[in-house]
Amino acid sequence: MHKIKQSLAWWCFNREGVKPDHFFAEAKRIGYAAVELLPRDLWDAARAAGLVIATHGGHASLTDGLNRRENHASIVDEINRNLELAVHYQIPNLIVFSGNRRGLSDAEGAANTIEGLNRVAAAAEAKGVTLVLELLNSKVDHTDYQCDHTAWGVEVIKGVASPRVKLLYDIYHMQIMEGDIIRTLRADIDHIGHIHTAGNPGRRDMDDTQELNYPPIFRAIQESQYSGYVGHEFIPKGDVFAAIQSAYQLCDL
Repeated sequence: MHKIKQSLAWWCFNREGVKPDHFFAEAKRIGYAAVELLPRDLWDAARAAGLVIATHGGHASLTDGLNRRENHASIVDEINRNLELAVHYQIPNLIVFSGNRRGLSDAEGAANTIEGLNRVAAAAEAKGVTLVLELLNSKVDHTDYQCDHTAWGVEVIKGVASPRVKLLYDIYHMQIMEGDIIRTLRADIDHIGHIHTAGNPGRRDMDDTQELNYPPIFRAIQESQYSGYVGHEFIPKGDVFAAIQSAYQLCDL
């Protein structure tokens, strides 16, 4: 059975005293394949350390997203520019967002999001880069965000019907909104292009102080033959390097 490819979301571990070059070297030594959500000025250093840059933002705004037609032109331009960067730096995934509801029905929001993604799907296919629509919770962290349930996200992905448009399934966010993580992963893994982890509540370490039981979740991911990255996006309670070592071992089945 194949090993899960693991990644680290830089923003979670970027704290005083953590130097990027040392962090990248330690991540590589531990066994990580990738880092993600890096500022542009760290890309070359990460690549030099032998790490893939697993994700980058496809467009800047999270709240003003693809669920409104008036945003499509500017977002499409942003995505097309970032597709070029992704090809140059061999970044496999660009993250895109639905945006907030602001009174928009789920049906209309989904239709608009499908329409917007259809405008860039062919370009993503041509570049060999996957656009991953991120699932976020609207209960705690991202009030009013529309892509806040897996079923809504899957509806959009099916509506676009492109091998280069998938979901970013964030376990922390979906535990808050709907739970049933393992069943959902098994049912919808074909529509998922990237996965994020963190403990809940609090987006902290994946230890025995939080409610998610990660070992069987990681086994379910591995058994599904999922070939994308699993990116750890938690904020360590203690030492950064001890935390990333522990997270790696937990996921290294």
